[in-house]
Parts: sequence; C-alpha cells; structure tokens
Amino acid sequence: MNGPLGVDTRLTVGCGAYDRTWPLIAGMFRPKGYTLNWSVLPPEEVFLRGMLGGEFDITEMSLSTYLLLRSRGTCRYLGLPLFVSRKFRHSALYVRSDSGIERPEDFAGRRVGVPEYQLTANVWVRGLLADEYGVRPEAVHWIIGGIDAPGREEKVPVTLPARFETTRLPAGETLWQWLLEGKLDAIIAPRAPKAFADGHPAIRRLFPDVPAAERAYFRKTGLFPPMHLIGIRSDIADRHPDLAASLTVAFEQAKAFAANELHQFAYDTAMLPWQEAALRQTEEVMGKDYWPYGIEPNRTAIEAMARYSREQGLTDRCLSIPEIFPNHC
Repeated sequence: MNGPLGVDTRLTVGCGAYDRTWPLIAGMFRPKGYTLNWSVLPPEEVFLRGMLGGEFDITEMSLSTYLLLRSRGTCRYLGLPLFVSRKFRHSALYVRSDSGIERPEDFAGRRVGVPEYQLTANVWVRGLLADEYGVRPEAVHWIIGGIDAPGREEKVPVTLPARFETTRLPAGETLWQWLLEGKLDAIIAPRAPKAFADGHPAIRRLFPDVPAAERAYFRKTGLFPPMHLIGIRSDIADRHPDLAASLTVAFEQAKAFAANELHQFAYDTAMLPWQEAALRQTEEVMGKDYWPYGIEPNRTAIEAMARYSREQGLTDRCLSIPEIFPNHC
C-alpha cells in the first residue's frame, strides 16, 4: 500500500458529512502522507459497512457498539478519541400522553420501547435515568423492535443477564403500534417517532424544555455525551504506525476550522437565523472548547460510558481507557 517516494498512501473513509468533517471531505486538510477517499454515509449504513463489515480503512463508529466489540475481542478497528458526533439525549425520551409519566423517576416499573438496546443514545439515557434519578435499567421492562417499521434487529447480537427484563416485538409489529394500543408507556430513541414529528396527541417528550434540562445536566455533571468516534482498521493501523497521529492532527485542524467558521458573524454557516445567539449561549454554559477531541478532556465521559456498558449488561467488565484506546495509552 505504500506508494513510490513522494506519493501519498490512499485510504478509504466512511463517515458522515458534519461541519467538523466537511473540511476533510473537501480536501482542505488531510493527514500528512495520506490521501483520503471519502464515502459520505448516514450513521446506520456506515456502521454496518465499516465498523461491522470492515469495508473502509477508516470509519465512523458507534461508541456503544465499539465498547461491546472490544470487550469481546472481535472489533476490526482501533478507535481514536475523535468524537465526530456527540449529543445530549434528554430529547430522546418520549412518553404516551396518558401514561402518567411526569418525571424521570416515573420510568421505574414501566414498559419502554427501544429500537436497539445497545444504541449509544439509549445507553446514555439509561445512565442518565440511573445516575440522576435512581431508575436502574433492571427496574424497566425493555421492549425491543422497530419504531415505525417492523423488523429492526440489534447491529450486534446481545444476550443480557437474567436480571434485565426484555421482550422482542413479534414479527410485523412496531413500537408505535404498541404505544397506541397501551402496551407501552414510553419510547427511548435518538430519532423521533414519525407520529411525534407529525404532532400526534398520543405522544409527547418527557422533558417539556429540553435545552434547559440539558444545560442543567451539563452544569451538574460536565458531561457532553460522545456518540460516535473514528476507527482505523487494525491491519491498516499495523501497516501504518504513523497514521493515528497524522489523522488526529488533520481532524483537529478540520474541527478548529469549523469552530472558527461558526464565529464568522458576517454570514451564517448553517441555515439557522439565530446561530450567533445559540453559539454565545453554548459557550457561556460549556466554555469555548465545548467539543474536545482526545482522551484527557473526555476522560470523565469515556469512563462513564464504560461503566454504563457494564451496568447495563452489555459488557462483562468495565473497560479501562487503555483497553478502549490502546494506541493512545
């Protein structure tokens, strides 16, 4: 794979087009010694083709699935602490309007639908419920299946310990159908059920003011949950020991460029008319470097995710940071 003198090594990348990755996709920055051939894909597809299928030399990965695979010793990729996607998840809790659920504590003893148990967003929500409101995952009956379309399966098969109560939806049925029929009290998912987006009266968010709840959570915990990270396929990492460092520099440069663009108030980089006000409020609450890469500024969040994975039955132990990021420790 090493080319002639002066010719860069060409590598394939599967990843989403975010403001922090777009400068790399456009070729404004690249890792020294390498040329990247990008496939821009939505998360569900890139996870299947990259993280699970091994199609790309470098790929975007689900943090939860990555921890699960590393705990089993079956991951094709070595992760880098380049968290290209992160998001607070208070918006992911949807409740049936007549369920009687008014507070997070009311989730105890309820039947809650999830499209996949091991989704990173759902791991963070269960951690939120346990740490902040005392509702442990064992206190909820988890119903697993597609939200609006039947047949969804876990990306990676998961066998949970007996202390967790789970039910898989029968073939042809959906979580939304069960919610309407009163068989479910709530749905936890990163993508809103279509009925919620359409304004159906039978479903509402648990938190009526999501941004306020998320700001309070950050002020208390300091956590801005990482969702996705970048991985290098193990055979590529072995062949190119300098790639991780070179890739990290390029991703940092692209993120810095994107952050600077957000501050160009003469024009807006996104189709948001109050972008400047939102940015100023974000920096007031979270500081200037609110989207850090690397281990140290994310240590608390990484360790929380490792703990949640163990507490929720996904991993058989709490992975250490050297186990998660062996090339960075």
